Formats: sequence, C-alpha cells, structure tokens
Amino acid sequence: MVKYKILIVEDDPAVLDVLRLILNNKDWQIFTAKNGREALDIYRFAKPDVVLMDIELPVMDGVEATRAITSIDSNAVVIGITAFSKTRGKELITAGAVELIEKPFTKRKIISAIEKYLSP
Repeated sequence: MVKYKILIVEDDPAVLDVLRLILNNKDWQIFTAKNGREALDIYRFAKPDVVLMDIELPVMDGVEATRAITSIDSNAVVIGITAFSKTRGKELITAGAVELIEKPFTKRKIISAIEKYLSP
C-alpha cells in the first residue's frame, strides 16, 4: 500500500536512477520529472508529500520550479539536492525549499531528510 508520494526532479539519468533505487525500498509512490516545468505539472496532478529538487535543470530551473510549487501550495515540502549548494543553495531556500542536501549524497541522508517531513 502506498503511504506517501515522492517527486524526484533530476535531469541526470544516473542520479535519477540512484535516487529511484534508494527510495524504492519504501512504501512510497515515486514520480519523476526531468525539468522544472514537468515538476510543476506533476506536482499539480499528484500532490506529492515531498519533492527532491535539483537546482540546475533545463526548461525551468529548480529555483523557479520551487518558487512556483510553493506559490500554489504554501505547505509544499521541497528538499534541494544539488552540487551547487555553495553558489545557488541560498536561492533555493529563499524560493521555499526546506533544506539542502549536497551531492554526492548518501542513502541515509536522503531517507532521513524525507522521513523528517512525513507525518507518522
């Protein structure tokens, strides 16, 4: 039974595969988007409990997508996952992300961050 919905927004297929593998072991329904525009469309449709958002994305970057998601849902939980936390991390937090995880990440860090925002 699916308890929670997670949206992964990542344009790198290898990173997307790793995140999918990490999250597949839970009773979570996984949605994926390769750019910010797709993420916004999927968010409106699926209403995920948590969004894992890369910053550097084609079409609409993660900062713009986070801003758009949090403007339609002020309770949205967006966790930034990026290699650019030093240069663009503050932008993502200002746009509405609740926290940042730096790449490379660990399985424990990803699971722990997500579980922190899920209701028991």
